[in-house]
Amino acid sequence: MKGEEVRHRKKEGRSDNGVRPRQHAPEKGKNKHNDDRIGSREQDVPVVSYKKPLEEKVAMAKHEEESSFQIGLQVLFPYFLAGLGMVLAGMVLDFVQHWEVFKTITEIFILVPALVGLKGNLEMTLASRMSTAANIGQMDEKHQQWKMVTCNLALIQVQATVVGLLAAVAAVILGSLSKGYLDFSQAAVLCASSVTTAFIAALSLGMVMIGVIIGSRKMGINPDNVATPIAASLGDLITLSLLAGISTFLFKYKDIYYISPLVCGVLVLLIPLWVSIAARSSQIKEVLKSGWQPVIVAMTISSVGGLILDKTVTDPNFEGMAVFTPVINGVGGNLVAIQASRISTFLHYWSMPGVLPYKMRQAWPSPCNTFFTSGVNSKSARVLFLLVIPGHLLFLYTINLLQGGHTAITHTFVSFYLTAALFQVGILLYMADLIVRFTWRRGLDPDNFSIPYLTALGDLLGTGFLALCFRIVWLINGAETKLGD
Repeated sequence: MKGEEVRHRKKEGRSDNGVRPRQHAPEKGKNKHNDDRIGSREQDVPVVSYKKPLEEKVAMAKHEEESSFQIGLQVLFPYFLAGLGMVLAGMVLDFVQHWEVFKTITEIFILVPALVGLKGNLEMTLASRMSTAANIGQMDEKHQQWKMVTCNLALIQVQATVVGLLAAVAAVILGSLSKGYLDFSQAAVLCASSVTTAFIAALSLGMVMIGVIIGSRKMGINPDNVATPIAASLGDLITLSLLAGISTFLFKYKDIYYISPLVCGVLVLLIPLWVSIAARSSQIKEVLKSGWQPVIVAMTISSVGGLILDKTVTDPNFEGMAVFTPVINGVGGNLVAIQASRISTFLHYWSMPGVLPYKMRQAWPSPCNTFFTSGVNSKSARVLFLLVIPGHLLFLYTINLLQGGHTAITHTFVSFYLTAALFQVGILLYMADLIVRFTWRRGLDPDNFSIPYLTALGDLLGTGFLALCFRIVWLINGAETKLGD
């Protein structure tokens, strides 16, 4: 009779008040985390419970059983959509680089990777954090959902304002060192443009991301596979368009000396309001305290990539590079963010911070372990790597069709460009495996700490490899690769 009662409880999803009879060993393959108590002392090894509902376990079981085909099918559409968004962003950058404000304040090019990189520092981190929360059942109830949404939006407003200001300061310093002088009116325009662009882009993209994640969860689609690509598809285009429009407006009125400082000051004064809202969540409050290092370091890395872009865009030998930079950087950051988000979700479900699960017991895996095992994370790494060539071929064809850039897309250029893209994504996917494991072993949340580093590294590798590609093609073909304006 007692066994029948226990079976009835399990069928209804109810626990046994944290007490499991010793004589009933758990069946092989069953989830052991059914206790309501954290760290039950019944056995020698403490049992950690997350009190996961039955539907959640079924969802994670399906996630664990995902085949390469299923992963590719879910990633394919948002990946191509993201790529087309990056192509449009490249066309925008190729067009606006000839505007007066970009020719006069060339430090704006240093800002481009840093501000576009906010997509990885903020929006993709937000998408990864909320995808993990959705997958482990922390957004199933309305009040939980509302709290997660408001606190996360407030958090990214704080981060966007601070990082936007720091990125502008870094661009001013690097530009003044390069030029040998500092123009304070141009510096004010640069700071106000950066902070305003970051603020508006973070708010609009954050709201879109939240809608995508909640919608994906309701449709039974893994948010890890679709949220970050959609953030990428909109992020570059919105950010570059905002930067071009806002900087042009402020540059037009730069003689009215107080406009740019006033705009910047108002947005900075809003920071305490966003902090008070974000601090309502203990999890987000912790990110407010400890989550600045990866964001600021990532911004610094992206600024170095921006310095490379600033030097190459104005060089006639690299003419046409502007249109390809958002594409190669965006694709690399997009794919590695998907992988990092998936690994983070896997770790959150199967282990606790500080301890790697058995299936990922190697702290420093080799590239073979990352790409050539039967695990679900290795499957996704292979799928994402194989998407590089068909994706970039489509994006190159689209650029050529739209007559973007000033470089002939020859067989030689395509070969070196695809080689650069493969090296970039291969390095990033392997680094994702290393960095996510490293942050998890240190007890840190990979959703907050890994993606900023990875997307910033993607910007640096993408810009550097692309510049090298242009240099090699120029040395091989000379002036024949140039079509002229």
